[in-house]
Amino acid sequence: MGLTIAEKIISTHAGQEVKAGDFVVVGVDLCLAQDGTGPLTVRQIESMGFKSLANPRKCFFFLDHAAPSPRKELSNDHIFLREFAQKTGAKIFDIGDGVCHQIVCESYLEPGQILIGADSHTCTGGALGAFSTGMGSTDVAVGMVLGKTWLQVPETFRIEVAGTFPPGVYAKDLILHLIGMIGADGATYKALEFGGEAIEAMELTDRMTMANMAVEAGAKAGLFPSDEVTRLFLAEDGREDVFRPIAPDADAVYEREIKIDAGSLTPVVALPHTVDNVKSGDEVAGTPIHQVLIGTCTNGRPADLRVAARIMRGKQKHPRVRLLITPASRQVYLDALREGLIETLIESGATIVSPGCGACVGVHQGVLGDNENCLSTQNRNFLGRMGNPKGNIYLSSPATAAASALTGEITDPRTSYTEYPKKSDET
Repeated sequence: MGLTIAEKIISTHAGQEVKAGDFVVVGVDLCLAQDGTGPLTVRQIESMGFKSLANPRKCFFFLDHAAPSPRKELSNDHIFLREFAQKTGAKIFDIGDGVCHQIVCESYLEPGQILIGADSHTCTGGALGAFSTGMGSTDVAVGMVLGKTWLQVPETFRIEVAGTFPPGVYAKDLILHLIGMIGADGATYKALEFGGEAIEAMELTDRMTMANMAVEAGAKAGLFPSDEVTRLFLAEDGREDVFRPIAPDADAVYEREIKIDAGSLTPVVALPHTVDNVKSGDEVAGTPIHQVLIGTCTNGRPADLRVAARIMRGKQKHPRVRLLITPASRQVYLDALREGLIETLIESGATIVSPGCGACVGVHQGVLGDNENCLSTQNRNFLGRMGNPKGNIYLSSPATAAASALTGEITDPRTSYTEYPKKSDET
C-alpha cells in the first residue's frame, strides 16, 4: 500500500517505513516556542538539568503574543527568554518581528521537515509540505535538548476540493466550511491532507490560512503537497534550493475521504463561541459589529490586506467600528507599505498595530468591552479569547471583515464589492 504525506515525512525521519498508528521516535528539524509558552519550556529544560541545546540554530523563541508587553510580568518573561537565547545560542525574534508561524514559513521551514512548536497553530507549516505540529512545552523542551521527539503516526483524512472559487469566496471560507462539516473535534489527532483542483491552484499563503486552522478541527497536522506553488514561494525568499516535491502515493490509504465543490461555496461566518458554529453570511447578515480585526497568523499576509484594501479603497469605516490591522510579520508590514495597502487602510479609518498576535490573544491591543461583537479574521473565537468573557467573536474572511467594517454589521462582501479580480490580478 502507498503512503500519505504524513506517513512519507515521518518515515523519512524515523529511518524506516511507518504506517498510521505506529509509535515512533523521530528527529526534529525545527523547534519553536513563544512568549506565552517559552518560559515554561525553558524552565523544563533547566529542571531536567540540560545546559545546552541539540541544535541551537534550529531552536526559535518568539516574542509575539504580548508584543509590545502590556504588563511588567510579561516584560520580565521577555527578559528571561532573551537571556536564555543569548546563553544557549538559540534564535530570538523580538517584538515587532511578527508571529512565529508566519516567520518560520517565510524564511526557515522546508518541505519534508518536521517542526514541533509549543503553540497549537504550529500546524501552519503544513502549507509547505512539512509535518508541523503543536506540542506541550515539556515535549518541545525535550525536542530542543535531544533533537528528537516521539509521536504516533496519525490517520489521515483526505480533503479533495474540486472546481474553482466563486467571486468573493476565499480559503478562509473553505476551511470554516470544512470545520463546520466535521466539527471542532471531528479530526482529533488526524492529519488533514488537502488536494484537488482548487488546492492545486491555491496560492501558498492561502494554504497557510487553511493549515493554520486544521487544529480547530482537532487535527494533528494540516498537510498540502509540495509542488510548483511551493517552489515559487521558496524562490521568492531565495530558498528555491531547498525545494523538494512531496505528494501522496496514488494508492495511499485514508481513514476518511471528504469531497467539496469549491464552486458551491459562499462566504461564511463562525459564530460565538466555537469555530464549528458556522453559518452562511446571509444567515447572520445585519448582526451589529463594534470591532473588526484583519490580520494575525491566519489572515495577516499581503494577499489578505490586498483584498481588504480593494474593498475599502475610497470609503470610510462605519463610525461605530474600531478597525484593527495586524500584519503577520515585519516583512508583511514592509511589503504592504510599499504596495500602498497600509495607506489605503489608514485612509479608511484603520489603526495599524505592531506585527504579532495583537488582539487575537486577548492580552492587549483590542480587548473587547462587555457585550461587544468583534468580527475577526483570526482562527479562534472561544469564550473570553479576546480578553473578555462578556464579548462575542465572529470569524470570517478578510473580504467579509472589510465589507462589514464599512457597514457596521455583518455583510456579505459580494453585496458591496462586485469587481472581484482573480487572485493573480489582485495587485
